[in-house]
Amino acid sequence: MKTCSCFIGYIAMNFGQPDQNLTDKPYLCPMKVIIVGAGAAGCFAAIELKRCRPDAEVVVLESGQRALAKVMITGGGRCNLTNSFRGVTSPERVYPRGHRLMKRLFHRFGPEATRQWWEQEGVRLVTQEDECVFPRSQRAGEVVETLLRGMQEAGASLICRARVESIRQTTEGEAGGRWEPVTADGRTWRADCVLVSVGGKLGELGKSLEAQGVKMEAPVPSLFSFCLPGCPITKLPGLVVEHAAVGIAGTKFASQGALLLTHWGVSGPAVLKLSSLAARWLAEAGYECRLSINWLAGYSEGEVRELLLDLKAGNPQKQLVSVHPSELQGRLWQAILLQSGLAPEQRWCELTAKGMNKLVTELTASTYAMDGKNRFKEEFVTCGGVALGQLDGNTLEHKTLSGLFFAGEAMDVDAVTGGFNLQAAWTTGWVAAQSIAEKFP
Repeated sequence: MKTCSCFIGYIAMNFGQPDQNLTDKPYLCPMKVIIVGAGAAGCFAAIELKRCRPDAEVVVLESGQRALAKVMITGGGRCNLTNSFRGVTSPERVYPRGHRLMKRLFHRFGPEATRQWWEQEGVRLVTQEDECVFPRSQRAGEVVETLLRGMQEAGASLICRARVESIRQTTEGEAGGRWEPVTADGRTWRADCVLVSVGGKLGELGKSLEAQGVKMEAPVPSLFSFCLPGCPITKLPGLVVEHAAVGIAGTKFASQGALLLTHWGVSGPAVLKLSSLAARWLAEAGYECRLSINWLAGYSEGEVRELLLDLKAGNPQKQLVSVHPSELQGRLWQAILLQSGLAPEQRWCELTAKGMNKLVTELTASTYAMDGKNRFKEEFVTCGGVALGQLDGNTLEHKTLSGLFFAGEAMDVDAVTGGFNLQAAWTTGWVAAQSIAEKFP
């Protein structure tokens, strides 16, 4: 398989030579397209657009020093490309925002088409037990190299350190006029179509889009861990409970999965999923709430009681601390005992009905005061962006601003962990590219 590791770590690079200033020169090709943002969606769209329309001039403007920086670190550097979606009965379960749109677009380019695309590019894939799909090499670098090579071979141009701060529509040209993105250095570009695929907060660009009539949903963080200041379990950093259930007391927000204890609170897939599902609610609450934890998510309350009664019957003379459910580590079990008001050295035969009730409650519905969030490494996802009601659900073009398209995190679409966010990037990038290619015959 061909590689292009030389592309990793570049500061700024052009794949091909775009016009020095697209404002100054007449049309030399049927279509000129500016893609704002060289993330997963933007680079994927650039490749697909050039493959559909080799005659088009495609320029990708990236504000950072390099393209695909976020892809390079996703999945702990292994890059969780997508998910098998086995067991996902409805997109709503994994896309808290945008599930209706994603369900529609998956009919055009879904998870299976994504896997085929990467394998055709020479990236061998492996599906884990949790249904997450990774490159077999376990290297995010292979994914980045493949995309960069695809852009180069297709003839798309990539320019880094080119932050687009505004986009304005002119009255010239056909099909509703041409677009003029303006970068921070004052340079004005001109194109028939603009695809906005930047992630996170749009800043000045977002204000410019709003001035053009684009409605934005306020950006708030998603995928973060919870701070539990002063909580006893923060004294057990690094401890993992493989199958726990977490929820926000007084609401219907809940999730299950592995739970990681940290020196600031809790993290891991269960918490990250909950943070995504409740992103807007938590932001409005100032990240203050009561967090509920079921340490034995595989058991009902009645089953937990039976489990404890069996332990009591089989170990009457042993201390509580010395015998515990196999799913829990000893250090955590001792912390739960203390939180239940029970002495670890107490014997099982001395456990009263009242003590049993407290222990069952702590195992199935421990509650802790959450006060603040903590960023999850650098795999940061933002909830918010362009309101989906303004976009054509088949093309991702703005309904009233002809030639303005959106993809990826620029839209109010985000997902829980497990490869679903990157799948949204591939899907929306592909659909936007196809739509732009079809716009000009």
